[in-house]
Amino acid sequence: MRVFSVFALLLGALVLVGCGEKIESEISGPSEKSIASAESLAALSLTPNERQMMRPALASQKQTYESLRQLNLENRERPGLRFDPELGYPSHEMQDMGPQYSSTPEIQRPENMNDLAFYTIGELGHLIRTRQISCLELTRFCLDRLKKHDPQLECVITLTQSRAEARARILDSMLARGEYLGPLHGIPYGVKDLLAVKGYKTTWGATPYRDQHVNETATVVKRLDAAGAVLVAKLTLGALAMDDVWFGGQTRNPWNVEEGSSGSSAGSAAAVAAGLVPFAIGTETLGSIVSPATRCGVTGLRPSFGRVSRNGAMALSWSMDKIGPIARSVEDCAMVFEAMRGADYKDPVAVDRPFHYLPEVDLKDVRIGYLKNVFEEEYYGASLDDDALSALRRSGAKLVPLEFPLQKYGVENPWDLIIILTAEAGAAFQELTLSNQDDLLVRQRQADWPNIFRAAQFIPAVEYIQANRARVRLQNMMREMFETVDVYVTPSLAGPSLMITNLTGHPQVVLPSGFLAVNKPHSISFVGGLYDEATTLAVAKAYQEATGWHKQHPEDFVE
Repeated sequence: MRVFSVFALLLGALVLVGCGEKIESEISGPSEKSIASAESLAALSLTPNERQMMRPALASQKQTYESLRQLNLENRERPGLRFDPELGYPSHEMQDMGPQYSSTPEIQRPENMNDLAFYTIGELGHLIRTRQISCLELTRFCLDRLKKHDPQLECVITLTQSRAEARARILDSMLARGEYLGPLHGIPYGVKDLLAVKGYKTTWGATPYRDQHVNETATVVKRLDAAGAVLVAKLTLGALAMDDVWFGGQTRNPWNVEEGSSGSSAGSAAAVAAGLVPFAIGTETLGSIVSPATRCGVTGLRPSFGRVSRNGAMALSWSMDKIGPIARSVEDCAMVFEAMRGADYKDPVAVDRPFHYLPEVDLKDVRIGYLKNVFEEEYYGASLDDDALSALRRSGAKLVPLEFPLQKYGVENPWDLIIILTAEAGAAFQELTLSNQDDLLVRQRQADWPNIFRAAQFIPAVEYIQANRARVRLQNMMREMFETVDVYVTPSLAGPSLMITNLTGHPQVVLPSGFLAVNKPHSISFVGGLYDEATTLAVAKAYQEATGWHKQHPEDFVE
């Protein structure tokens, strides 16, 4: 058997395209003028001789592009590369003793059923477990609220009523036999409509896919089914996971229906905020849980990269996409996360890691940092963020000032690495660019997907690799930071943390922290070490219980 080196193979390929007058005359390639024009896009400077020498190779590459495009790759087909948030350095070993939850006070079924709209999962679970309300009754309650308020909020794409009612009946029968599946037994919920559910459309919020059926059910939905949750609706998202505008309109903020709910987990955040469902599933690549949770005044968890299987979900960025819960409280998010997490052979990046969540934590025993230089900047909401730090100190936290040592690691502007996201998104939806179906998307501005996808076709593969190498520097920087703290506090949207942590895969909990003005919620965020959602949630819960902002709800949706 002969063994060829990669260099020999490359040399052979170059000989075919670059040597011999006959080959060069048949594949002359682009003109020197075209190459010179392309140089400016790639930030290169070549000599006339170098341009001439490149012509056959560029012609061969173009033929390769055209050949690859004939493969008609589907969105669900992953690249043969995967992002490793640990970089070969495993997280600290911890015994997986599972989560514990706060004890639920003895509550009675309310006289006014509308009060149920803003009960927590724990409270609703107590009513179900004690047979004060049936699974079917609660399911129909949520379906009725979705039907009543969706015309105002535009947060529902598809109701899954027949599936939900059938499942609720089964869950009631199980309870009658003494079978209880856990805290999500009989709890209704919604999913962002980029998660496939067999028998229902999966539209991705975008006109080209508004009639799409995916013949499978996402792993997340299967796991929530197994935990006893009841899917009642597929909720809106901004088209192809951007913002809050979809093919049917714009999802509204329940606190102020004159403005959008932000995105892209637009319907998930709006439906929870308005009390239409106790919890919903969102996704995040770069702020798609954090931003709508902030706008709508709800609590969200963006788990570590790889904690939750993405099988059955639309791919936007294979190395950055994450799935997480949006709910009324931190502990509600913990309950939902426990049901979703874990490895899945259908998603090779999904991993099993411990989740030993404890509902009570002494903040004095946790090393909590805060991004001092970011908090000291002038930005909208800075005073509320300062109030959040004060509340933590009053609760016993000894806050350690932190600063991202970006200069030390040579990545002074992490936003430069956004080409990782745009290159992967451009590949995931190249079919729209090539077929001109990108013209069907509702928004066509400079900062919208159609233009971004087109521009992404010009990102050199070399620069994509270089950006990923720089990404490793950020991972090393975060590893150094988490040697000194367990969790750090950050403004949810100000500063570089949102970009950095979405690149490095660290978990973030976002929760209400007050109001910027009347009916204008604000939030604060907690970021934890890789796979340490347990500590991050526990610290966030301590802050939430000390402040109580999550107990306020938009008045127009109380009835």
